[in-house]
Amino acid sequence: MLLAIDIGNTEVTMGLFDGTDLRRSFRVSSETRRTADEVELLLRQAFPELGDRKSRAIARAGAQGMAPLREDAQGHAAIVGSVVPAQTPIYLDAAKRMTLGEPLLVTAATTARVKIEYRDPESAGADRIANAAAIVVDFGTATTFDVLLKGRRYRGGVIAPGILTGAEHLVRRAARLSAFELKPPRRVVGRNTEESLQSGVFYGAVGQVDAIVRRIAAEEKIQPKVIATGGLAAAIAAHSETIQEVDPDLTLHGLRLIHHRHGPRHGQSHGRGHGPRKPKPRRQ
Repeated sequence: MLLAIDIGNTEVTMGLFDGTDLRRSFRVSSETRRTADEVELLLRQAFPELGDRKSRAIARAGAQGMAPLREDAQGHAAIVGSVVPAQTPIYLDAAKRMTLGEPLLVTAATTARVKIEYRDPESAGADRIANAAAIVVDFGTATTFDVLLKGRRYRGGVIAPGILTGAEHLVRRAARLSAFELKPPRRVVGRNTEESLQSGVFYGAVGQVDAIVRRIAAEEKIQPKVIATGGLAAAIAAHSETIQEVDPDLTLHGLRLIHHRHGPRHGQSHGRGHGPRKPKPRRQ
């Protein structure tokens, strides 16, 4: 099994994979500071099979030495992608405790099969790297657009203010505006302040997505598949003319694929009948 953790500016998303199947996932606020003990408790509650297995391994190790721990570490693995450096060590520690192995941390170096044409590849957030496939629109603290060209080339992308980020800033800066529920409005022309705000923020986001996607397609001379992910993806996609697919777990699946490519060097289970790949002999 693979524990995948995506640490964003607003939320932390955690999922447990059995092969390619995402068994369960959940989200917590990343604005709340937690200790590794607290994160481990959350993981135990969400994924009891990990906690039970760890307890059995520790019990066996107490009776038989460290060999059972090393043996159990082969069955589970973890990968962590983070854009919040202060939180990264906490989740790495918790993931290591739960899987009994060293987690893989996503950086530009872990995407060797994707040629990153970003001028500063290390500054591309882990969530953006994991999302790289056609044009991916990710609605989070920022709304990001990531472009993957033919030949597995990560071209780069666009970073715009997030929908909720912009709405909260607007309300905070305007004395006569109050907080409002962000949802698809019944009409474009609002009949009161709340409806007008809903319309402006929501349809402004829809228009922004469609305009940027079209400009990217024209500039790169491509006809891309456009996939949306993030909290507001489904709502925006329902009114967008360019979004073709919504995948709320896209980043977790991206992390899974990255681990599949790089896992053998990080304690990944190889399944029955498969061991680590043997290096090819060098030609003399």
